[in-house]
Amino acid sequence: MATIKVDIVSAEGEIHSGDAAMVFAPASMGEVGIAPRHAPMLTTLKPGEVRVQTEEGEEEAFYITGGMLEIQPNQVTILADTALRGDQLDEAAALAAQQQAEKALEGAADETDVAKATAELQEARARYRASQKMKGKR
Repeated sequence: MATIKVDIVSAEGEIHSGDAAMVFAPASMGEVGIAPRHAPMLTTLKPGEVRVQTEEGEEEAFYITGGMLEIQPNQVTILADTALRGDQLDEAAALAAQQQAEKALEGAADETDVAKATAELQEARARYRASQKMKGKR
């Protein structure tokens, strides 16, 4: 079976490096599935879950807060703003962040505040959904 090299990097350092049979990422226009020999592509990423499937069919999950995705026929590079392994997500903290972002949005006064609060809420919701999914909840 053909594989594709996957590198997930954030400002904190390298999060993952290895081969995969398939990669799924939350591109800004929707989730993309990347297989070996995929056409070259460059796109932005939104907050959400990145899934890396191994040749054996196992799946590793990561949470990112956004960033860039570069695809080459034999390599996928994710340059994430922030990235966490699935087991590093704290469901309670994610829920608290979502609730705090909702309150901030309610209290937003001008366009700049609304835009910032909306972006924070989207990130908090994505983190909470990812934490639930990675813990086996839906």
